Amino acid sequence: MDCMENVLSNEVYDYITDYSLENIDVQGTLICYETIENYFNIVYFSKAALPSLEADFFEYQSIPKLYGLMQIESENIAGGVGNGGLSAGSVFDPSSLVASGITQMQGPPLNLTGQGVVVCIIDTGIDYTAPAFRDENGRSRILAIWDQTIQTGTRPEGFLYGSEYTREDINRALQSENPYDVVPSRDENGHGSALAGVAAGSNVRTGAQYVGAAPNADIVVVKLKECKQYLRDFYLVPQDVPAYQENDIMLAVKYADSFAVVAQRPVVICIGLGTNMGDHAGNMALSRYLSMIAIKSSRAVVVCGGNEGNAAHHFQGNLLQSTTSSPDGQRIGDNQSGVYQDVEIRVNEGAEGFFLEFWGNMPDVFNISVISPGGETIPPVRLGVRQGITYGFVYEKSRITIDSTLVEPASGEELILFRLQEPTAGIWTFRVMSTGNLHNGIFHMWLPITEFLNVPVYFLSPSPYITLTEPALAAEVISVSTYNADNRSFYINSGRGFSRTGEIRPDFAAPGVDVSTISGSRTGSSYAAAITTGAVAQFMQWAVVERNSEYIESREIRSYFIRGTQKNPDTVYPSREWGYGRLDLQGVFQSLIYT
Repeated sequence: MDCMENVLSNEVYDYITDYSLENIDVQGTLICYETIENYFNIVYFSKAALPSLEADFFEYQSIPKLYGLMQIESENIAGGVGNGGLSAGSVFDPSSLVASGITQMQGPPLNLTGQGVVVCIIDTGIDYTAPAFRDENGRSRILAIWDQTIQTGTRPEGFLYGSEYTREDINRALQSENPYDVVPSRDENGHGSALAGVAAGSNVRTGAQYVGAAPNADIVVVKLKECKQYLRDFYLVPQDVPAYQENDIMLAVKYADSFAVVAQRPVVICIGLGTNMGDHAGNMALSRYLSMIAIKSSRAVVVCGGNEGNAAHHFQGNLLQSTTSSPDGQRIGDNQSGVYQDVEIRVNEGAEGFFLEFWGNMPDVFNISVISPGGETIPPVRLGVRQGITYGFVYEKSRITIDSTLVEPASGEELILFRLQEPTAGIWTFRVMSTGNLHNGIFHMWLPITEFLNVPVYFLSPSPYITLTEPALAAEVISVSTYNADNRSFYINSGRGFSRTGEIRPDFAAPGVDVSTISGSRTGSSYAAAITTGAVAQFMQWAVVERNSEYIESREIRSYFIRGTQKNPDTVYPSREWGYGRLDLQGVFQSLIYT
């Protein structure tokens, strides 16, 4: 079995490290690896030679997290692509682009259309046959497609799996009677094609109305492969839901970065994916890698903030504010370190299972007791530095695995993971207690994103804040929330800031409700990211291609965009919802006049 077969095999563990390979060849089980930036390694282990993922052999940060599509299902989504790139019956509505100051900058005097800029979409692929992705001569505007799901073509140089199709390959396919015989890559889901159209689509050849934000940009696409079955089973993600591995996304970012030529051909990377896994402070592997890319010259990274703001999937607690005595009725010391707080989760009928993450702020030490809907109690167990244990119930089929890490390496915080299988419907109670004296008493809990639950599971007393999905909390990326351009109202499902540790996130809000795409109107934070990606590509044309600021990168662009935002007179900024305001590319250039 060669490296490609191992990378794809469900009998091989994928593992993310940020330390030397010399330290991880455990008992000769290392099969192969890929290196990213001489900092991260994606390592592939023989599954048969290692314990299960529940064992304490694995560090939390090293197991790939799963990411979902940040799109809300809508009746307005039309299947297929036709009529010059617009789905049948669709009418192009430019209101989201106009509200963002994008349309105004596409014409004279600046004529910013993304010319010379590369827009990279990392998602479900692209319909390369759609007119929206061709130039006026019918040739493809797509520089390359890396399809991670196809293994019969030529692999990209330096990568272990997938097939790369160049612009030449795509143009040959477009001239063929059966294009998919030449380039078999398809976008069965349609999400990636929609994002690409919003960011950089145009129908110049057919005369149709559809125009994206950066209609002259070149396009690079990575079609992500679905997650391995063992990770889907471990994280209890439903079978019919698209889910993508953190390490595959990291490699996709590496591929996108390879198209950048400093001071000549800048790259803007669009991430329309998200997860509730992680510390919500930008310390996970993908978030750290995106920050590394974002500080490079001629690169920018745009990340959506997710649709979890109204999902009731975040709970924030504070034991110092609790008024409930500990079970034995005692209060220990003036700081009430003997108190506890009950966190209640409603589980609907038919739940197959779910993951729950608890993050406790240092230097406090927390412990948790679990009470099932039937009244059975798992007493608090003080686990070791890194340890796991599984419990069954006498009168219920439910099983719960608890993994504890006193110091999670990437964040330094206490992490307790709960994995509930076949949970009984009803109210589950998690009783959070302290061990020793309290200092701040603050803790957070997150349930999975809505897409990763087969039935509703939610906190009864949730917090709508700190609900941005990862990697929108990454330190250096451009992070956006979502609003409705038609009435300028904040989108109720949009993720909200700030980060768990108080950093200002999001940077600003962009339209993401009923956005015109090449396949009907769509809603979700991923479309806010796509619109912002196109705006950044327009700005990159002015800055890098036209040599007004050749070596600009994400941090600088973010500052320019923040200065140009539109603001509501009755809102205090920075805001947990709006960041510093609403995206306005025209406002960015207006702000330059007065500096």
